[in-house]
Amino acid sequence: MTATTADAPPPELRLPKRRGVELVLLVAAVLIAVFGYIDAGYAKNGSMPADALSYGAGLGLLALVAHLAVRFRAPYADPLLLPIAVLLNGLGLVLIYRLDLETPGDKAAPTQLIWSTLGVALFIAVILLLRDHRILQRYAYLSVATALVLMIIPIFFPAVNGAKIWIRVGGFSIQPGEFAKVLLAVFFAAYLAGNRNALAYTGRKIWKLQLPTMRVFAPILAIWLISVGVLVMERDLGTSLLFFGLFVIMLYVATGRGSWIAIGMVLAAVGATVVGTLEPHVRSRVDDWLHPFASIDAGEGASQLAQSLFAFGAGGMLGTGLGQGHSILIGFAAKSDFILATAGEELGLFGLTAIFLLYALLAARGYRAGLALRDPFGRLLAIGLASIVAIQVFVIAGGVMDLIPLTGMAMPFLAQGGSSLVTNWVIVALLIRVSDSARAPHPGTVETGLIGITAPIVEEDES
Repeated sequence: MTATTADAPPPELRLPKRRGVELVLLVAAVLIAVFGYIDAGYAKNGSMPADALSYGAGLGLLALVAHLAVRFRAPYADPLLLPIAVLLNGLGLVLIYRLDLETPGDKAAPTQLIWSTLGVALFIAVILLLRDHRILQRYAYLSVATALVLMIIPIFFPAVNGAKIWIRVGGFSIQPGEFAKVLLAVFFAAYLAGNRNALAYTGRKIWKLQLPTMRVFAPILAIWLISVGVLVMERDLGTSLLFFGLFVIMLYVATGRGSWIAIGMVLAAVGATVVGTLEPHVRSRVDDWLHPFASIDAGEGASQLAQSLFAFGAGGMLGTGLGQGHSILIGFAAKSDFILATAGEELGLFGLTAIFLLYALLAARGYRAGLALRDPFGRLLAIGLASIVAIQVFVIAGGVMDLIPLTGMAMPFLAQGGSSLVTNWVIVALLIRVSDSARAPHPGTVETGLIGITAPIVEEDES
């Protein structure tokens, strides 16, 4: 019998690890950030900043150490996640340094670099210690208990700018709600993964809506209501909106029923109307949203929101250039809530669009990693973590652009704030761990794309 093509052994499949691609992108990210740092210094002082080399060396060292951790502990991870995080973190340091030049007595960039180091250290710890993301599923109820405690503690501390979301002891401050959002994502993913069938196919059907039984739905609904209730007491509108969006998105993904999106929108509209009417702090933000130039008409000068809109308008398409804008006129929140206005003024619409595309790519790669997984918990966890980033960007950008009321949240990686920065590095670490599980070869064989034909896996060390 003569051999035919069908009798020939199938071709070997090579699964590239893409670590070389990641390293090249990291070098580009660090160089872009260092160039921006030098450009801001030249524009403002006419000379290269004295600490430009130390800044570049510090950021480069952080990127290299993080890359080595991924290379040896998560070799099949998505090669885009870490470079995007490093680039956004570097751009944030550049923008904060540029604003520091306007406030010599308030230097925030060195502190932000320290927080960046802590964030990368936790990133490495997660990569090294968490070998399998499914381990987190065992700690679902411990996660939600810890999250609730973290959200309740700030109630007993004085309000800052109208909201009780900070713990301040001496010169040290921390925002516990930033850590709580990751813990709640773990709980939601674990609970919904274990009860997704009961939530989708049991209970009473009203018109086209399949309602789950209260025995299954009550625990997660209670946790969500407690979380949002505590945040309303603290006047933390932004985190309340974030948790609500996270809850609805993960419920929709778990059940596959689009009716939950409609219900979520109705509940969000009702809740926003009630809180905006009864809570003075929230009502004032709604008034600012509806009438951003009211303070100018009253002869009181431009408000923060009005200055933000002026900054975006002055930027035009290409921007005024780093160090040549006037967004510092926004005031005390220029380095935190309104830092996107500096990017819009000095980098223009093109630069702002590039930043938004980086966030979109970060969220998209998180969704892709989740959808590639077979286990429901990992899928929900990745989608939940990516949704946290996406919702934050939408809420913050919408607020400073006067599309929705201001919420007082920090732009991921860009804005001044240690708690937010550290938490976002943890989110990226978890997404890298999930993406490594999604892309890693399984023992045995994989499909070649032809029905009934499989091929052995041959690993490559480099891309």
